[in-house]
Amino acid sequence: MVQDYPPRLGRKAVRKMSRTWNLAAVLALFAMVAAIGCGGTSTTGSEAGGDALAASEGGSESTAAAAESGSSDSSGAKDAPSGETVKVGILHSLSGTMAISETSLRDVVLMAVEEINASGGVLGKQVEAVVVDPASDWDLFAEKAQQLITQDEVAVTFGCWTSVSRKSVLPVYEEQNALLFYPVQYEGEEQSLNVFYTGASPNQQLIPAAEYLMSEEGGEYKKFYLLGTDYVFPRTANKVLKAFLKSKGVADENIIEEYTPFHHQDYQTIVGKIKDFAASGDACVLSTINGDSNVPFYKEFANQGLTSADCPVMAFSVAEDELRAMDVPPLVGHLAAWNYFQSIDSPGNQTFVANFKKYCEANNLPGGSARVTDDPIEAAYFGVYVWKAAAEKAGSFDVDKVRDAVYGLEFDAPGGKKNMHATNQHTHKPVYIGEILADGQFKIVYQTEGLVEPDSYSKYLHEDGQVPAPTGGPKK
Repeated sequence: MVQDYPPRLGRKAVRKMSRTWNLAAVLALFAMVAAIGCGGTSTTGSEAGGDALAASEGGSESTAAAAESGSSDSSGAKDAPSGETVKVGILHSLSGTMAISETSLRDVVLMAVEEINASGGVLGKQVEAVVVDPASDWDLFAEKAQQLITQDEVAVTFGCWTSVSRKSVLPVYEEQNALLFYPVQYEGEEQSLNVFYTGASPNQQLIPAAEYLMSEEGGEYKKFYLLGTDYVFPRTANKVLKAFLKSKGVADENIIEEYTPFHHQDYQTIVGKIKDFAASGDACVLSTINGDSNVPFYKEFANQGLTSADCPVMAFSVAEDELRAMDVPPLVGHLAAWNYFQSIDSPGNQTFVANFKKYCEANNLPGGSARVTDDPIEAAYFGVYVWKAAAEKAGSFDVDKVRDAVYGLEFDAPGGKKNMHATNQHTHKPVYIGEILADGQFKIVYQTEGLVEPDSYSKYLHEDGQVPAPTGGPKK
């Protein structure tokens, strides 16, 4: 079922504001976010309690709320694992540069597990979560994935943020015919039968964002500075964006592309170039900066006197959770493109947000009731419920049977109804563009009228419609 949404909304004019930046506050907040995470609840789940689970570096920890320990399914190879529990893996960085974003995903998956256990588990078994910390180390992601599948014998894994981490683990999941739910927007150009992509494909985030900025309601921008972290997602995303912009007649000299390493901190020279590029008044930034580098980038942007009125930044990896680590007032008016915002005004989402805050407070998580939800948190959360529904539909934890049961599955997520694609491993989702407010939330200024069908391969890179066959899947 595809949900209808209200018509598109125009963006209000942005007023120039004086900005201040409190570096000490930013560093303190960043340290807090990098060290901790938060949880979330479903509008259909029960309120959950209990302590948040922290993984020890180099090992794993597991939890089975209200359950005794037992044997687990061998990566979904059996119809049902012996014992009283079924194990699931959580593969998110809890340390390093990506902890600012990934820790909350660990917590929201644990929250979903706790809710599911409180409501009776899956196929009569309590769910035991096995948490590992790949520590923002891409090679370690593959090692930890192998550990989850072959040693911990999980039935499914929920994990990864960056595309380089996903690419690192993909051969492991395909070799073992195991299952990964990946919750973050990405560059597309991939379709593995061993992955379900609950985040956005390019036509559900990148392209709508560029279209909006080129439209009258979005400002009719004509020059685009493509700035990203130097790895596969930004480079492939920008390849898609450049192909789209050129198809709309944007000249090569009006597109600049630049990359910085992970954990880059000095943006003075780059922002100076952006300032010169934007002097004509018709330029914007399309940002695929990931991780903690967003903090110094936005700080330098404000320090050089640039505002959203001068040159708006459209971010693809900054959401409510990242804004908790930033001094927000200088960011007011800048934009982000996602498929969910905490500010979605619906009874179901309001319940989700309220329960989320209660959970954080009840578990004594730093920030307590002031914690936030965001797009990857929602996608990580509903991914657990999609797996649960598919296992119950299949009557089995077997990977091949669960995979088949996921296709076409319709479900209620905190942000509204969604459904899994019938064939290509991705998720039908709405598209939203939000404008940053002083309180760290987003005002929705654009939204699609319904769900957008996902493209695993971009038509701007495959104009003839010829795309590679899916990889992975059952062993022959």
